[in-house]
Amino acid sequence: MKVNWNYIKMFVLLGVVVFLFAFASARNAHRNVSDPQVKFVGENNLFVTSEAVSKLLIQNYGGLKNVPKEALVLNELENTLKSNPLIKSAEVYVAVNGTLNAEIEQKTPIARVSTNASYYIDDEGMFMPLSKNYSARVPLVTGSIEKNNLTNVYKIARKVKSDDFLKKHVFEINQDSNKQLYLRLRKCDFIVKLGDVNFLDKKINNLKAFYKKNQKDKTLGNYSKVNLEFENQVICTKI
Repeated sequence: MKVNWNYIKMFVLLGVVVFLFAFASARNAHRNVSDPQVKFVGENNLFVTSEAVSKLLIQNYGGLKNVPKEALVLNELENTLKSNPLIKSAEVYVAVNGTLNAEIEQKTPIARVSTNASYYIDDEGMFMPLSKNYSARVPLVTGSIEKNNLTNVYKIARKVKSDDFLKKHVFEINQDSNKQLYLRLRKCDFIVKLGDVNFLDKKINNLKAFYKKNQKDKTLGNYSKVNLEFENQVICTKI
């Protein structure tokens, strides 16, 4: 009987490949991870430090440096990071060389509530605590504000952030006990009453037209109040 050496060589080669793959996988799984390497993505990277992120990861496992890769539960580490109210999203993975990597996106504040409690409103309309590391330059929100009911002031704050005119001029958003909304502008003594958030774009366009005309006429200082609560009217109160 003639032996087909080509088949024998193929099976031997296949066995060697499987053995090497299994050996490498087992060795890689038992490799100890390194200290965390933290990378921040996005524009707002000032509220949480890489040291704080590393501390969160280390606390979760009581020290990571001598922990085998197979012992890590990456979803748990990601959830630990996401539990930080300053972090918007987190992705944790281990590289082939055993390096533990964490990619962090921090939240973006668009307004700062300044009442009995102080905190930010983020770009999704959610609560965001202040940071010890950095203070964002965003409009203040004052008046009657409930942490679990930020919808109206969030709509105004989002509009201020997206509009160049408002971003330049608005420094305060106020909400009274009747949910009526007001704006304060830099270098202006008058207060702007928006009322509710209905027809917001039209109200802002009316404000821009009023401001542009009176700035040209140098009469902005003649008013104490500009009322925009009615859709097609600008009612001004003179000093």
